[in-house]
Amino acid sequence: MDTKIKENFVNLWAKYFNGSELPITFFYTDREESANPPDPSSAHWCVVGGLASVRAGESIRHDASSIICPGGKKYLGFSDEIMPGFEYFLSTGVPGGLEGERYKKSPELVKQMMEKVPTLKAPAQFIVFKRWDMLTESDNPEVVIFFARPDVLSGLFTLANFDQVENSVLAPFGSGCSSIIQYPYLEKDSTSPKAIIGLFDVSARPFVPEDTLAFAMPMNKLLTMIHNMEESFLITGSWDNVRNRIAAH
Repeated sequence: MDTKIKENFVNLWAKYFNGSELPITFFYTDREESANPPDPSSAHWCVVGGLASVRAGESIRHDASSIICPGGKKYLGFSDEIMPGFEYFLSTGVPGGLEGERYKKSPELVKQMMEKVPTLKAPAQFIVFKRWDMLTESDNPEVVIFFARPDVLSGLFTLANFDQVENSVLAPFGSGCSSIIQYPYLEKDSTSPKAIIGLFDVSARPFVPEDTLAFAMPMNKLLTMIHNMEESFLITGSWDNVRNRIAAH
């Protein structure tokens, strides 16, 4: 990670977003020394829940063996398996056998959806999560994830669209971890990478504050946003009104 880019963003973020929570990042690597594995005694079933420690400054690395949730393994790219009866699990369930989450109206609808859902295969043995200020020169962050309140989210959304004709932000249906890991990672090779608003997953909501959503994008998208910050709406009185309210929280 270029330390000049790292520090420049820290300064700009403090200037325009008044001390809001720094984003976390992730990258795939085969280097074990990039971070420590999660403490088995504090292992979390949900990948999103396990990121609370990263938001607090701890760097962690996962491989296929340290991710407990089958969905987490899939959406982080360490497995291509889907649980048996997934179409019933996500919809109506099976009376007397499997409780359904009822996120989709019918098993048939789930099957049709899964035929169109993109897949991710982990390109390396580990996935490493680090908060932005914990990144070192040897790290190569591929995706940046903000955990944001509405006012911060409005700024990120508007900045992501600043130099675009078409909408540059998507909100795909999916699990919490797919919205902050799989979807933004797959955007990195796009000719026009999009940012992803996520954590709408009802099952993941208990693991983040009630007024918080995620805004994730590939690193190349964020670099463009950083470049645009000081000629954008962020320097206007309109944003000052919002920025001052951000500082009050």
